[in-house]
Order: sequence, then C-alpha cells, then structure tokens
Amino acid sequence: MSDVAGLAEAIADGCGRLGIGVPTESLPQLAAYATSLWSWNERLNLTRHTDVDRFVSRDVGDAAAIVPHLARGERVLDVGTGGGVPGVLLAILRPDLRVELCDSVGKRARAVAGIVAEIGLDLPVHAIAAQTLVAERGGTAGDASRFDTLVVRAVAPLTKLLRWFEPLRDHYGRMLVVKGPSWQAELEAAAAVGLGRHVTVRRIGSWPIRGGDNESVLLEVRARAT
Repeated sequence: MSDVAGLAEAIADGCGRLGIGVPTESLPQLAAYATSLWSWNERLNLTRHTDVDRFVSRDVGDAAAIVPHLARGERVLDVGTGGGVPGVLLAILRPDLRVELCDSVGKRARAVAGIVAEIGLDLPVHAIAAQTLVAERGGTAGDASRFDTLVVRAVAPLTKLLRWFEPLRDHYGRMLVVKGPSWQAELEAAAAVGLGRHVTVRRIGSWPIRGGDNESVLLEVRARAT
C-alpha cells in the first residue's frame, strides 16, 4: 500500500480492532515510517513485519505497551534498533522523549538513519555497540548525556543482555526489555550462571501476542541498592 493516507487509515483501523491506543496525530507519521521501512526492506532485511496487520499487532503494539512506562522527557536508547523498532515508534508516539538509536551493524544503522531522515525525524543513529555508547555516556544520575532508559527488543537472551550490561549498571538508569513467554526460563538460565546478582529484574507489564495464546512481557532491570 503506497498511499500514505490510506495506510494511516488502515493502521488506525488495526489499532482500533486490537485495542491499541495511539494518538490520532501520530497516524500519518506511523504510515510514513511503515512505507519507508518496507521500501528499505526490499534492499536490506530489516523486518519480517511487512504488512499492516503484523506492523500494527507486533511493532506498534509493543511500542504502545512501553509508552506508559516512560516519564516525560526521558532520554531513551534503542539498543540494537534493527529497522527502528521500537525506538522510531516511541519517538512518533511520544515526541517529548529524547530518543537515540544504535546498532552495531553499520549497514542497518545507515538504513535506519535513511529512514528517519525520509520521514523528517531528528533522531541520532549510532553505528556502534550499545555497551560502548552507554559506557561513553555514563555518569552520575542527572548528567545530561546519561541514558535514563535502555529499550531492548528482539536482541538477545537475558543471559547475554545481563552479561553485556550488568557491569555498566551504574552508567544508565534502567533497562526495559520486551520478552516473550520464555522470559522466566531465560531469567533462570541467567541466574544459573551467576548473573543478576547486582541487578533486579521484575515484570512490569504484559500484553497478548495477537493471533496466539501467548503474551509479551516488559521486564525492568535496575541496579540493586547498595
């Protein structure tokens, strides 16, 4: 569907059917993003969600579920952004957020930089490992460049995420991780190898995976109080 206005209407219909709340004023930019993402996807594999139903139910649905957990003006880093989900969608749904995107794969970072430029968003895109960027930006709470929240979706099992970021727990505020129904098994596997001793991991949200009986969950990872 190349007609952005028609696509915006289809996205609105899909959100309405699934009970996904999005601001009406965000619909044109959501449609522009989907159009650009799908065009770039023909040259570079960025997403498997290449129709309205999957884009709405998985991508928009996940971002909309994260939105209530973000305070006004938070500095957010989308870790391993791929084609821009959920970071670009968060920026569209919540223009007050200060969103940055990173991907360690240079060609993906360049593609998402092209996408955000095409749809008129001013979002920094970094072709760098998130751990390196977080370490560079880290500082005491309140530092202007420090990330309040790292958002992670479809990047790695919890064992890898905790191994990467637990040593940097004082360099950012918290991590929000979107996971599927295997999250408890992943958490147990991480604990079995000694990870999670210096952070707390708790489920703060859940929502149904449309078209199935399972659900996605939102996990919050924070440094333990010393």
